[in-house]
This record gives sequence, C-alpha cells and structure tokens, in this order.
Amino acid sequence: MRTPLGRVRNLGSSHSGTGDFWRQRLTAVAMALLIVPVIVIVLMLTSSNFAGAAQILSSIPVAILLVLFIIASTFHMRIGMQIVIEDYVHNEKIKLACVMANNFFCIAVALASIYAIFKLSSGV
Repeated sequence: MRTPLGRVRNLGSSHSGTGDFWRQRLTAVAMALLIVPVIVIVLMLTSSNFAGAAQILSSIPVAILLVLFIIASTFHMRIGMQIVIEDYVHNEKIKLACVMANNFFCIAVALASIYAIFKLSSGV
C-alpha cells in the first residue's frame, strides 16, 4: 500500500506531466527575458517606414531575438493548449485529432512568423 505522496512523486498522476510542467516554465522564463527587447524592437518598427523597418529587421541580433521569441512563445502555446485538450477532451479520437491539429497549428504559426520576419528583412 502506497501513500498519496508516493503515488505522485516524480511523475504525477499521468506519469508524464512533470516534463511538460518544466518545459512550460522554461519557455515562460525565456519569454520574460525576451519581452523587453521585443517591445523595444516593435516600438522602433512602428516609428519607421518600410525601408527603415527592413533595415531594423535585417540586423542579425534583432532577427535572432525575434526568432527566439517566436520559437519560445509558440512552444509555450503548444504545451498550454495540449494540457487543456488532454484535461478537458474526453473522447480519445477527438483528443488525438485536437492534439495533432494543435501541433500543426503551432508549427504553421512559427514558420509563418519567421518567414514574415525574413521576408521583411530582405526588403521585399
């Protein structure tokens, strides 16, 4: 006979939740560190014309910061939505379809955002 603490130690009730927990916390910290530079970049972009925006985005450090923020935020979004789906969708087939759609949607958002940054930085 095990105590309630012994049943949930290290794994949680689903035997896989702690990995998602820590990945979500890690992406939250990454976004917290990146949000100030991203806000500064967005404010610089709002006060410039298209050529100025292309010049700002063509800077390597700016592009790296924005890509890191996009990756962290879409990964954080994917984990959060997957947890909601797993907790509240009870039909296994619908749950599987929703998790797959969530993964594809997050990948599509990340790729489209990164593509837009590089397209704008090239001045096209």
